[in-house]
Amino acid sequence: MHYNLAESTWGEEEINAMRRVIDSDRLTMGEEVKQFESAFAQKFGAQYAIMTSSGSSANLVGLASLFFKKENPLKPGDEVIVPSISWATTYYPLQQYGLKLKFLDVELNTLNMDASKLEEALTQKTKMVVAVSILGNPCSLVTIRKFCDDHGLYLFEDNCESMGAELNGRSCGTFGDIGTFSTFFSHHISTMEGGVILTESEELFHLAKSLRAHGWTRDLPNESPIYDRGTNDFYEAYRFILPGYNARPLELSGAIGMEQLKKLDSMIAVRRKNAEVFVNLFSEDDRFIIQKENGKSSWFSFTLVLNPKYTVNRSAVMEAMRKTNIEFRIITGGCFLRHDVIKYFDYETVGKIINAHIVHDRGFFVGNFPRDIRQQIECLWKVLDVAVSSKRNS
Repeated sequence: MHYNLAESTWGEEEINAMRRVIDSDRLTMGEEVKQFESAFAQKFGAQYAIMTSSGSSANLVGLASLFFKKENPLKPGDEVIVPSISWATTYYPLQQYGLKLKFLDVELNTLNMDASKLEEALTQKTKMVVAVSILGNPCSLVTIRKFCDDHGLYLFEDNCESMGAELNGRSCGTFGDIGTFSTFFSHHISTMEGGVILTESEELFHLAKSLRAHGWTRDLPNESPIYDRGTNDFYEAYRFILPGYNARPLELSGAIGMEQLKKLDSMIAVRRKNAEVFVNLFSEDDRFIIQKENGKSSWFSFTLVLNPKYTVNRSAVMEAMRKTNIEFRIITGGCFLRHDVIKYFDYETVGKIINAHIVHDRGFFVGNFPRDIRQQIECLWKVLDVAVSSKRNS
């Protein structure tokens, strides 16, 4: 039996949507993308949605938009509070725009940022918190939102791994001033590559639309809070107002996204049924630390951290999984402080970083996807039960 990390969620609907776009001969960003943006915003109860070429570019464009606000823009040298575990492109735009990062440890049982350390990280230079819900599990968004409101900070919510997750009946990705999502192959919906920004701010919406496409005004309405339209249409068609990017998605991605979005609820329901099997097998075994669900997880994957109180060699456990065709990988990007690229960052750690290192050294995750994988999960349990028992103290 092969236990994959990820599987395609496409059917004939997605293939037919692609054929329709190809037959139309309009492949660059257009009406299909607009329809997907509208449907996505409606699905998650947001005012505005902007589709981008990836979740990473959603982070870049979303962060950039905060630097061009008319009032209280971010500036180089401002401090931002971040978790020690996330994907690399959570952090890269922060470095690229000259922000100083203040790293907090994570909770070992949820893998999310330890929100009890927020006050300790706060200084007069703090301007933003980046909240990341790891692998489908909502972080302490209510606490973080209140902290940001109390101190006049921006909340940037990287929800790229957690589409469909909920906390207190509210969709993750909608707590922040900006929320970002990914529609990469292995994520909750797949548009090949793709990302989405959600916001309630008309100004941020217009800034992100301009930054997504060269920093020009072409995609903006005549009445906009970020520029005054001139009278010469010849120049207005190529008028550049911001130092932007080309982070546009394809029409193919928009069309596929519409079909995938229709399936999202049912696909997450299956993921949650699989999670019940996983939790029932592993939650009472203290050899393994699994994610404690906060709110309603959308269960991107199943994480396991080998309990450090047992001297189990992770490499030996991984070899046992390889021999039985169980795919696995590092949890998200591991502890970002452990990567070579950290030398390019202006950063500090707040308090001791302990749990993120444990996760980095003793953790891994296996796949979850929207079909019944009870057999694979039970096989995983049997393999790990033997491997951990036989390798203890080895």
